[in-house]
Amino acid sequence: MKIQSILLGMGLAVSLLSCSPKDADLEKEISEKLNTPGVHVTVHEGVATIVGTCDDEAFKKNIERSVKSVQGVKSVVNNCEIPVPNVEPAAAAVVINPDNELDKSVGKVIKAYDGVSATVVGGVVTLSGEIKKEQLQPLIQSVQELKPKKVDNKLTIK
Repeated sequence: MKIQSILLGMGLAVSLLSCSPKDADLEKEISEKLNTPGVHVTVHEGVATIVGTCDDEAFKKNIERSVKSVQGVKSVVNNCEIPVPNVEPAAAAVVINPDNELDKSVGKVIKAYDGVSATVVGGVVTLSGEIKKEQLQPLIQSVQELKPKKVDNKLTIK
């Protein structure tokens, strides 16, 4: 009787193991169900591992749900990656005023500063002459606000 019980138990265990789907069969069923390029699923001891590239988070979750729904899959490891968009920030456009506009505007600014003269060539404003120390920063700032390519300071501080 004892031997019969042992044999019956072993037979039952073997029949249960032979009824559970094999990993290769699970992989085949999953790939037929998904049919998604760029995504691959492997199964080892009933654990399905998803690898590849998914379009977005919703797509990733949908694939995981589909794999979990296959009978015989015990758990799912989702290693599907979502690519980061390669978007470079647009460079701020640099606005450089034309020489004729710059020359007029710079002329108006330097009127307030005795002994200062300016020339504009190719977007570069060259300041020359003499200026008081406390007037230098406001003058340079005012000229830079006119959006030249460059301000070349050749002023002498008195």
